[in-house]
Amino acid sequence: MRPGLLLFVFGLLVVFAGCKSCDGSSASDAGSSPTSLLTDKQAAQVLARVGDKTITLGDYTAALEHMDQFDRLRYQSPERRKELLDEMITVELLAQEATEKGYDKDPLAQQELRAVLRDAMLAEARKGAPTPADVPESEVRAWYEAHRAEYKDPERRRVSAIVLGSEATAKEALAAAQKAATATEWGELVRSKSIDPQARANVPHDLAGDMGIASPPDDPRGDNPRIPQEVRAAAFAIDALGGVHDKVVAAGGKFYVVRLTQKIAPHERGYEEAERTIRVKLAQDKLREREDKLIVELKKDVKVEVDEAALATIRVDLASAKDAGAVPDASSTTGATPGAPSSSTTGATTGGIPDASSTTGRD
Repeated sequence: MRPGLLLFVFGLLVVFAGCKSCDGSSASDAGSSPTSLLTDKQAAQVLARVGDKTITLGDYTAALEHMDQFDRLRYQSPERRKELLDEMITVELLAQEATEKGYDKDPLAQQELRAVLRDAMLAEARKGAPTPADVPESEVRAWYEAHRAEYKDPERRRVSAIVLGSEATAKEALAAAQKAATATEWGELVRSKSIDPQARANVPHDLAGDMGIASPPDDPRGDNPRIPQEVRAAAFAIDALGGVHDKVVAAGGKFYVVRLTQKIAPHERGYEEAERTIRVKLAQDKLREREDKLIVELKKDVKVEVDEAALATIRVDLASAKDAGAVPDASSTTGATPGAPSSSTTGATTGGIPDASSTTGRD
């Protein structure tokens, strides 16, 4: 059996196995979900038998619940609902055969199984967590006031440069750049002299040699990996737009002729402008608190031991691991299957809330 198909089968097998827990729950226990509208007797009604296994109405309804709401719309007609049941039967057949052949012991299948179970537990922990809209305004405002400095953007500047390999050639380029009266002349200089691979990019002349935007040297948020600190400082020493720094700037074994191409005025974002991103961040924090609390509670009941000495002996050869087909990220497997919970990790979109990792920076 192909690894992809194996993961497909085990992803849905976990879902359907999890659905069995619906059989013993009453309608009052499960909130307002479709499954909760079923009585115990209805949930236990058998829709299909596959060998000695059954697919119940509770299983079927739970599979629908696990879908995205737009995917669920596809199953409104009797024909499409029958298709879903047929797919569940196919999954059960494949799962039984895979188990019979011992594929459930495959390390990759075990890893994927653990990932699906992990996500199911985290999803349970997130239930009832506040959405961004639920975060009290007083809490949002308090966070804004406590971090107000993070919403004050200083003046930023766009920098262009001619990059040279020696100081002598850089001084020659500087003399020519100081005589360049137009953006076209600057662009021609960049393309003819710079050793930067991007110097000959097909861009307007005034953007030739563009290195991006940076904040003042004393602003820790203004780092730009393409702009060395020395070049950044030189850019803020230039007064006029289109001006060239009067000295060659040495940095990292290269020499730069620095030109200022744009000034971006300071800007402070008010509460209204920052509110949405703050709400997203605070809601994400609350989700992570629930997840962290779950892990702490689990560690109280389960002893965890790590052999640091053994861990220190591990070496990872990235090139050979890639060639050998290393175990893939568990986040790329069961997502396309109807009824299967997403196996994405707890990172960027925790609990359906968009990533707010850049919340405190610029929008």
